[in-house]
Amino acid sequence: MIRTATPEDVPEIVAMIRELAEYEKALHEVEATEEHIHRALFRDSPAAFAHMAETDGRTEGFALWFLNFSTWRGEHGIYLEDLYVRPEARGRGHGKALLTELARICRDRGYTRLDWSVLDWNTPSIDFYRSLGAVPMDEWTGFRLTGEALDGLGVRAEGP
Repeated sequence: MIRTATPEDVPEIVAMIRELAEYEKALHEVEATEEHIHRALFRDSPAAFAHMAETDGRTEGFALWFLNFSTWRGEHGIYLEDLYVRPEARGRGHGKALLTELARICRDRGYTRLDWSVLDWNTPSIDFYRSLGAVPMDEWTGFRLTGEALDGLGVRAEGP
């Protein structure tokens, strides 16, 4: 079953974020706390949204997403930040069900695309996404500012 996350799901979401980060060999980079996730998902104007995959009341996966915007299409889309299904629950259709729910939200709200990133070495996920008809954006290179580079650029923006 796929359902919208509730505040009671926050501890499980944080646990699965950590599980995903461990799988991606980046657990040391996780700084998010339950307070961070609760604030992002459940404030008056949420910055992010989440859906849960469950079987018999047991949390088996989640999708965490936020809105993006295409200037070329003039419409919102969904950016899927994390899609995770616990290893013991894989192969039961949870990943497909979560993506199906996000596709339904796109269709119902008039959003024109669903985007996400996947690590180059994560061939099981890449194969799964391709099986659904997703195509890689090979011509694009992702960039990120964080830490000192972000802080330094922000200071330069303030001027002398």
